[in-house]
Amino acid sequence: MTCAHSLFNVVVFVKSANKKKITKAERLRLLQEEEERRLKEEEEARLKFEKEEQERLETQRIEKEKWRQLEKKDLERRSEELEELSLLEGCFPEAEKLKRETRALAQWKHYIQCDGSPDPSIAQEMNTFISLWEEETNETFEQVIEKSKLVLSLTEKLKLILLETPSCDLESRTIAQHQGSILRLQELLSQKVDVATELLLREASTLADLDSGNMEKIIQDENITLYVWANLKKNPRYRSVKFSGTQIGFEIPRILATSDVALRLLHTRYDHVTPLYPNTITEEEHVPMAAKHFKEEESTEKAVTEEKVFAEENTASQAAESQSRQETELSLVQEEEPNSEALENIDAYYQEEENAKGPRYELEMRLLSEVVSAAQLRLVENTVEFPQTTEEKEVDLCHFSTLGGVYHLDILELPPQCKPVKGWVLVEIRQEGLQRFTYPPETTEEPDPENAFPPIEITLEVHENVIFFEDPKVIRWDAEGKMWKTDGISEVFYSREDRLISFCLDTLGPVTLIQDAHINMPYQSWELRPLGVNRVLMTVTSLFTELQIHIKENLCMLASVKLRSQEHLSHLEGKWMTPIPFILAMKEAGLNIFPTVYSHFYVVVNNKVPLVEMKAYRQMALLSSAFAFSWSKWNMVCNSTRVVFRVKEALAEAAEDHLWGLLMFSGDRAQMLKIREESDVFSEALQEDTEFHSTLYHMVKDFASAEAMERVRHSNCQFIDSVCHMLLSTRVLSYS
Repeated sequence: MTCAHSLFNVVVFVKSANKKKITKAERLRLLQEEEERRLKEEEEARLKFEKEEQERLETQRIEKEKWRQLEKKDLERRSEELEELSLLEGCFPEAEKLKRETRALAQWKHYIQCDGSPDPSIAQEMNTFISLWEEETNETFEQVIEKSKLVLSLTEKLKLILLETPSCDLESRTIAQHQGSILRLQELLSQKVDVATELLLREASTLADLDSGNMEKIIQDENITLYVWANLKKNPRYRSVKFSGTQIGFEIPRILATSDVALRLLHTRYDHVTPLYPNTITEEEHVPMAAKHFKEEESTEKAVTEEKVFAEENTASQAAESQSRQETELSLVQEEEPNSEALENIDAYYQEEENAKGPRYELEMRLLSEVVSAAQLRLVENTVEFPQTTEEKEVDLCHFSTLGGVYHLDILELPPQCKPVKGWVLVEIRQEGLQRFTYPPETTEEPDPENAFPPIEITLEVHENVIFFEDPKVIRWDAEGKMWKTDGISEVFYSREDRLISFCLDTLGPVTLIQDAHINMPYQSWELRPLGVNRVLMTVTSLFTELQIHIKENLCMLASVKLRSQEHLSHLEGKWMTPIPFILAMKEAGLNIFPTVYSHFYVVVNNKVPLVEMKAYRQMALLSSAFAFSWSKWNMVCNSTRVVFRVKEALAEAAEDHLWGLLMFSGDRAQMLKIREESDVFSEALQEDTEFHSTLYHMVKDFASAEAMERVRHSNCQFIDSVCHMLLSTRVLSYS
């Protein structure tokens, strides 16, 4: 095209020059010159291309050689780096050992306290406590409420024992005993509440309101609130029941307004209705492969250990006997003044004993380290099948979570009332106890239009300590099917300002409110920032909220909650708790940022290989005292075998974004990336003047200050374990 253009210019020039006619020879000469020029340009372009290609190949060869040298260097020091990492990660079994000691100390403190309460970890004491409480009769509602504080405390302690104690430390028999104790306490508390309600209703006539003639009573504490109304007058026009000082109440049909009934609303902040383990998974069915591998190694090591320890104990005992004989002989020779040889023999004995303990301690810590690693890995492995619901209206408790406790709605038959006779109070006591009124009545006759059985309208107050990001859904308990269901509920209306929810129920029974358990997943961003020695601030931002969590030593605390960029005051703020109770409290408050083994079925996640994810969290926790970590958009781009996040040394004075570096980690290789967070295209190219390393620790060590690394090496083991637990529980690398 270039040649044709040049020829055109020549022709135009010739025509414009007095329109002289070009001869055939001149035209051939011009064409020949143009052809030579074209060939020359093509040759120059070819030479330029060849030169550039040679340079590109040479650059590529140099890069490959450089990459090969880096890989070789990384391979040469891999064993050394992994050995150093292993020493640093000894903090995890050390923290687990401290937890065991804390649990043992708690048992001892309970024993010496002698306050009369049972030790929940001892089945015999729990059985005695339950049996003695069963024998107590005629307890008032106030007495039951007071006793419920101890009962709820015991159930919470039992649940924490099951959650916090490693599976290797709990036998299946012990687990079954604790679960049985929890169920018995829950059932007994429910029975005691019914008996106390019956005692209260027997005195309904003496507690009647002077204006309405009916009885209304409210009894409240931090765990239980009782609203009870007894229909003494049976006025057919009195159909609206509102408890004084509240907006809570019922709209009842004519048949109830004219019957000997009582309405009870028992609001329990706890949930003893939902089965403890609605989707039971046996240990043998769903133990992850890595966990099984750890268990197999553990059993093999135990067998070898027992033989070694047995041999060592025999050697130690023989040495002790021999030493004892020597000491006896020496003491017989010189009883008054021990000589230096005897003292040396005693020192040698104790030294030998210490040497015998050394290998046992090391082996114990190694086995414990493997158990801890397996337990951590289980937190990030999705090894269960999709939970199936058996009925169309059944609520999937893996998808939704119950919040705000349970509202037990009952229509009760009014028991015979107390009658004063000649200074005595007579009351008829029915052996069947508290009876529930069946509504609608079981009848085959078609109801009269005036006495129809319409749904009962109910207005409830949502507990102030629970956050609903969307309007809550109302569900009811199906006692026959032992499940929560969504049918039989209509005309639901929620007032967010007044925190009131009204709805209609076909028949009364336990109801509760639910919210999508994954409403705050996936996260939009996250950050882990040091605040000082053994103290960090973890920030998780979702579509609806921003949560800030303080972590120090073995404790966690909710620092702040922002809803739609506005500060929200939560009852959890300022309360320090160990990780597992903290996570449970956050879930109960509706602030759920903790995925379960089922969550990947309900959330679109950036699922990473579990072993890679676990290794990343462990090493991030090790470095968290001196380094900040943050979310990166490139974590979504790389495949599941690698994770990408931002990192910077927190001791640096400035906090500009340019100080953040991008780090990619595959579990056995860490590298700093050349790209920045604001780059347009993802690339695995190495940042200039950086190398590969086998661990995150050695990667950041290349650019870290001596002060930062000193802080890392002297971090508290419980603090590191707590940070790791929160990272494993939130799974920020897969759920953001």
